[in-house]
Amino acid sequence: MNHTAIINIRELGFQWETNNPFLFCVHHVDTYPRGNAEMGPDASLDGRKLGNDFVLKDGWRMYHGMKIPGFPVHPHRGFETVTIVLEGLVDHADSMDSCGRYGHGDVQWMTAGAGMQHAEMFPLLNEDKENPLELFQIWLNLPAENKFVKPHYKMLWKEDIPRLTLNDDEGKSTEVIIVAGSVQGMQAPQPAPDSWAANVENEIAIWLIKMEAGGEWKLPPASEEAVRSLYFHKGSTIQVAGEEVSSYKAVDLRSEKEVLLKNGAGESYLFLLQGRPINEPVVQYGPFVMNTQSEIQQAIDDYRETEFGGWPWPRPDQVHERKRGRFARYSNGEEEVKS
Repeated sequence: MNHTAIINIRELGFQWETNNPFLFCVHHVDTYPRGNAEMGPDASLDGRKLGNDFVLKDGWRMYHGMKIPGFPVHPHRGFETVTIVLEGLVDHADSMDSCGRYGHGDVQWMTAGAGMQHAEMFPLLNEDKENPLELFQIWLNLPAENKFVKPHYKMLWKEDIPRLTLNDDEGKSTEVIIVAGSVQGMQAPQPAPDSWAANVENEIAIWLIKMEAGGEWKLPPASEEAVRSLYFHKGSTIQVAGEEVSSYKAVDLRSEKEVLLKNGAGESYLFLLQGRPINEPVVQYGPFVMNTQSEIQQAIDDYRETEFGGWPWPRPDQVHERKRGRFARYSNGEEEVKS
């Protein structure tokens, strides 16, 4: 192993281990069947542990959904979610009376802050063909000074997220989708305003990397204080700093080093997370991430008393009309509509 650049190589499971300031990442890949009239699966749900269905059966899961797959209303406090949808659609609704439908390359950046409820459902709109879904959801911590900020929901539409194509000496291409941070002067859209990522000094980078067969690319260095992990989630093999790595592995890297990536046969897909750590205690209890156990207890008590504003929607697994396209409606009444 090249100890000058590689710190560690790890196996990946359903929930990916991440490094501070990230809490974890989940890679959802589900090949849903045709949808029914309720936008749920046009298939039997027999044999599934409905309400907690995380076992991959017939290529898909219902998660916490009972009729429609996804995550019905649940609370959060003290951190952020960054949801990157590569394929398929997600219906969002929250306790701030915001809602939306996004996917096929869109990213939702949501700051839970002082506390909110939301639902994330996967409506199966196609009644005549399969409804594949692939997404990443990252939990990004907030520093103590921002754990009680006002909740905020922001869309980074695919049309606004930069894609950089780089060619090596042999003409082989590497594409980098820049969700956060910058590559060769190309800057990602602004994240939510109270995010740890909003300050460029924190060096947050979230990149999706696609490499052509036989392609090469050098990961540019960051500062020594940043922490960097590379997740190889689809492909055959790649070389990272001269070390051969097989698919579905994570490679923790020394961020101050320039690292050569050399792809093997076929296309390879990688995911990079990087940032300066938040050097504070982390105490997590389910959907709450705070600095102390007493703050966790306060979050539980506050939620029981206030429900973080309540739930303004008619159903816990709120979905939008089938005919609606990509859109976002915010708590101030502003609405964005995409084709």
